[in-house]
Amino acid sequence: MTTAASDLMFKTLGDPTRRAIFERLCREGELTVWKITGPTGVSQPAVSKHLGALKLAGLVKDRREGRETHYSAQPQALASLTDWARQMTGFWERRLDSLEGLLNRMDQ
Repeated sequence: MTTAASDLMFKTLGDPTRRAIFERLCREGELTVWKITGPTGVSQPAVSKHLGALKLAGLVKDRREGRETHYSAQPQALASLTDWARQMTGFWERRLDSLEGLLNRMDQ
């Protein structure tokens, strides 16, 4: 994942409304803008704007059917973030293991 792409992904998911929309699409499957708007308390234009940001980040895709647009989550887009988190976990585990070793040697 490029730095620009990862920055966009983090920025997009950093917004709680976008994260909630993405999570809902993951749980419930394909939904129209109107179905997403209903329980959110957010206006339809605002939901559409959030969906546009999610689409730009590759987290959702849309499908036109007549006058309605259906959105679905693309959870596989999170693979690069999962890989990054795994790398960072390994990095910090090694650092903490080194610190633990140093502290143990200092105690002796």
